[in-house]
Amino acid sequence: MKVLTPGTHLTTFFRTLTEAPQSALMLDYDGTLAPFTVKRDEAAPYPGIRERLRRLLELQNTRVVLISGRAIADLVPLLDLHPAPEIWGSHGWERLSAQGEYIPPTLDDVMKEGLRKAEEAGRHIVDTSYQERKPVSLALHWRGRPGATRKKIRSSVLPLWTSIASSSGLEVHEFDGGVELRATGRTKGHAVETILTELPAGSVTAVLGDDATDEDAFRALGSRGLRVLVRGEQRPTHADLLITPPEELLFFLDQWIAHVPV
Repeated sequence: MKVLTPGTHLTTFFRTLTEAPQSALMLDYDGTLAPFTVKRDEAAPYPGIRERLRRLLELQNTRVVLISGRAIADLVPLLDLHPAPEIWGSHGWERLSAQGEYIPPTLDDVMKEGLRKAEEAGRHIVDTSYQERKPVSLALHWRGRPGATRKKIRSSVLPLWTSIASSSGLEVHEFDGGVELRATGRTKGHAVETILTELPAGSVTAVLGDDATDEDAFRALGSRGLRVLVRGEQRPTHADLLITPPEELLFFLDQWIAHVPV
């Protein structure tokens, strides 16, 4: 573990959990709870993560929330938790409550048409296996592909998607392993801000994430909780703490479980 923000003391943070009336643990999925894989539908959690999540969900005073760029429909079977925890999918555009209530995203027709055009155009540039259509976005994945292939795809797609985005109310975001054309107006930060408004005063919170999209969540949390970058190496970030998965991640979750009453 490495402290990134001076004054961050993990021992002190966990001690506050014991006394807090409520706590919220907000977790990204890909790259945080699960390693990246070339086959996206096989991205299972690190060994031991499901067991920790089940124990966390049994804690009366901890609210466990997954905040992911994935669609909820794709994330639920990967988690394989019954019942499923609270999930915010598609970068905060869709929500599944802990009680199973699903709130779908609402996109205007201009954004929908922009995504349709991008998806159609993409079929003429790359094999459809590279593309992933989500409820509010279109992602193009090149993880595991040769460097020359990635460069060629990027140079072909980025100008096209940028043009579509400018007239459709969409935004182009590069991420670790690809690029995404996404609806504007929501980020993971929106999910964090909403959750914070629903927590009682004195609640203790933490956000764990690994890539650039999680920086929105870190910024939204600010000084109101612990921001944890889960990554093998450091990068520019708003996080307070760097932990390396899976060993340090498992240790962090075990400490949370140990400090919260059942």
